[in-house]
Amino acid sequence: MPAAHWERSMGYVADRWHKTRPTPDEPECGQHKGMVASAAHGKGKRWQARYDAPNGREVTSLWATKTEAEREINKQESAKATGSWLDPKAGRVTVERFALDTWLPAQSINGRSEVEYLGALRRYCFPEWGHREIRSIKPSEAGAWQKLLISKYKLSGTYPNRVARYVRGVFRLAVIDRVIPVSPFERISAPALDETAVQPPDVAEVKQLLAAAHIDRWRTMLEVTALTGLRSGEIRGLRLARVDFLRRTMLVDQQLVHEKGKGMYFDELKTGAGLRTLPLPKRVVDVLAAYIERHPVSTSGPGAGLIFTMPAAGLIGESTIAFALKAICKRAGLGPRHWHELRHHYASVLIAGGENPKVVQKRLGHKDVMTTLRTYSHLFAEAEERTRDVLDAAWAEPGETGDGAEFSGTGGRIPESRSGSGVVAQLRA
Repeated sequence: MPAAHWERSMGYVADRWHKTRPTPDEPECGQHKGMVASAAHGKGKRWQARYDAPNGREVTSLWATKTEAEREINKQESAKATGSWLDPKAGRVTVERFALDTWLPAQSINGRSEVEYLGALRRYCFPEWGHREIRSIKPSEAGAWQKLLISKYKLSGTYPNRVARYVRGVFRLAVIDRVIPVSPFERISAPALDETAVQPPDVAEVKQLLAAAHIDRWRTMLEVTALTGLRSGEIRGLRLARVDFLRRTMLVDQQLVHEKGKGMYFDELKTGAGLRTLPLPKRVVDVLAAYIERHPVSTSGPGAGLIFTMPAAGLIGESTIAFALKAICKRAGLGPRHWHELRHHYASVLIAGGENPKVVQKRLGHKDVMTTLRTYSHLFAEAEERTRDVLDAAWAEPGETGDGAEFSGTGGRIPESRSGSGVVAQLRA
């Protein structure tokens, strides 16, 4: 006798222990009257819930009783109807397999970023969770793991937040792909962005560095970086064709990078925001034009088209300019500086000049304005305070003491000789 079942469109329950189409000569089951035992009789759970997933693939599960199997069918059909269906077997994939096979290939990143992401996962995630089914991770474990980044792995600064962002992304995609119903990080706050306030060199210090840079190449690269905010890879990969001397603009669309096993090569920028056209001050145009006249751009070899190269048209490595800057700092009698701090200098000058955060973000090629605000929040605060001081001084009434005293007798009008930058200089003194 065939087992009881529902319409195929609604799923059905199958009796594994008995045949649905026995032949007339097959003996009756000794335990269940009117049925013929199958080869699976007495082995494992008797009732099998069967239904089609939204993609048409049949999904099955085993249950001890018919009632449980029917309840499972009802649950899954209801989930399909509301759009909340999840493959019960999908969550069995391990964290490592989902991260490597699904999440990583889905990221729109270049090769270097993929190496960075993979390295973070292998060092901090897979040792803890790699072998675990992705559905088994609990929120309490997610919170505890984030604390391990600091207590066990001794990460600091922005790195705990960055690593956690990668792993949280793995689980977020698992939710989107309907592998798990909810991420264990759903109500768990990400590690705080513990950024150290940058203290960029001021104009006076940059001029000291320029004076101590005896090699033309390093002096010019240093000055151009301070006046454009280019990253190390961007200045080292700067091509003559990207500079429009007539319109005084510079297209930043590539960088020179180094990757273990591949050596140095030209690569696209890490984010779309990094692609930008910079307005150039006259000083940069003049400095570059003079440098190119002294050192014509090579038209052949690995450095073809590059403005800055080593002798014999060799590409400049990141460690090379880092070593050069270290020597320049020592010669200038200054503390050590990193090349990236010249980029911070550029940002600090823009902020001090009154540029708003969105403009600074665009000039630096940051992905979002929050990155700019987090990095330079204290500098924006200082700029705001200077604005208050200038206005207080300008509008001080005659006889007032404090910041406005120096303008007493002017009726609140700024003397012409003290307007503009002169006021700021007076207030800083």
